[in-house]
Amino acid sequence: MRYISTRGAAPMLSFDEVLLAGLASDGGLYVPESWPQISAAEMRRWRGLSYADLAVRVMAPFLGDAVPLPAFERMVRDAYGTFDHPAIVPMKQLGERLWSMELFHGPTLAFKDLALQLVGRLYDHVLASHNARVTIVGATSGDTGSAAIEACRDRKSIEIFILHPEGRVSPVQRRQMTTVPSKNVHNLAVQGSFDDCQDLVKAMFNDRAFRETYKLGAVNSINWARIMAQIVYYVRAGLELGAPDRALRFAVPTGNFGNVYAGYVARQMGLPIEKFVVASNRNDILTRLFETGTMEIHGVEPSLSPSMDIQVSSNLERLLFDLYGRDGKALAAEMEGFRKGKSMSLSPARHKAALEWFQGFRLSDEGTLAEIGRLHRLTGELIDPHSAIGIAAAAEAAKAGDTPVVALATAHPAKFAEAVKRATGIEPALPPALADLMTRPERLERLPNDLNAIEAHIKQRLAEEVHA
Repeated sequence: MRYISTRGAAPMLSFDEVLLAGLASDGGLYVPESWPQISAAEMRRWRGLSYADLAVRVMAPFLGDAVPLPAFERMVRDAYGTFDHPAIVPMKQLGERLWSMELFHGPTLAFKDLALQLVGRLYDHVLASHNARVTIVGATSGDTGSAAIEACRDRKSIEIFILHPEGRVSPVQRRQMTTVPSKNVHNLAVQGSFDDCQDLVKAMFNDRAFRETYKLGAVNSINWARIMAQIVYYVRAGLELGAPDRALRFAVPTGNFGNVYAGYVARQMGLPIEKFVVASNRNDILTRLFETGTMEIHGVEPSLSPSMDIQVSSNLERLLFDLYGRDGKALAAEMEGFRKGKSMSLSPARHKAALEWFQGFRLSDEGTLAEIGRLHRLTGELIDPHSAIGIAAAAEAAKAGDTPVVALATAHPAKFAEAVKRATGIEPALPPALADLMTRPERLERLPNDLNAIEAHIKQRLAEEVHA
């Protein structure tokens, strides 16, 4: 298995090289040279497997010979051994054709754990085999940061720096990052939006001297290993609902497009998925793209679902790569034009192709609160604002056709307790392991939205670690 850049000018890499590289040297994102295929017969044989056993089978083709299979099997079992539900991703039926898949039973209560608990272990294995160290830098709109920190804390070969937009993540999200006492964990509160944080991370990767000197690595969904691990729960949902002999649809609360893109990969591999509903909040650049064929930046507005407060969805470039016929040179020119002009339009043919797989959906804050309240009255379930948007999108999609629709529930309601209480009058409690979270001491640095300041801070902290 070899990986190529969406912009066509970076060298092909193996899985272990892609894991350590994160962003391609030409500014693109790595994708497999070709898609592995899952036959209908294989899917039928996989019914009834444990989540860990299924995960090994789905992901093994992406490894090539970079990671020995016995070692990978151990990493997978160890990663999902940290989850508090025996099914790992339990399914709940909410209506005749409506299902919710709970992705928040990992140690930080968000779907990011499903990928990052494994990615942390993969880093350990690959770094040990390369006798190397890495400096992880990542941007978070709320959940990636805590999941990445949990996966990387106390690992000897990793220093991790996570940038979050100051004042734009929930108190629980912030404290899950800033109360971790591990010496190799560094939290940076940036005076700006998530898109600003993401731009800073991309700029650090594009600063070749800085990147190579400090051995930068990525845990954001730009890292292919994140996407690879997320493919698994789409296959799991499909098998539970009758695949390959029955098709299904998914509704995905979407920010950076990595989660829904993993479903697209599952479809490319053979899972019978009819459609993805890309569910947005008021920051609806993706919904507007699918509605009009034009992607135009309007600025980020804070919402009740902060993990979706994004305008530039990095992983969309991976989908565009296929829509552009895998012509990296043409896509590179298009992305450069988008960066400069803040707008791009798909040709009618490409827009039509995208609509074969995707449709958009948006929900306001008022609609989100109404959906949380509606579902609680109907079923007794408490859901967080992001999951509420996904479930509302799925409920709308389920009205059309007989195909079941699965909504991805991406975070525990206690991570957004204030919004849930506004909607239901009930404040969801944190699990016992996090019961004292709001009283733990915090560690973070407040920094301006300035690349030089961020890089200088990272250099200083790394120098201190060397001399400690």
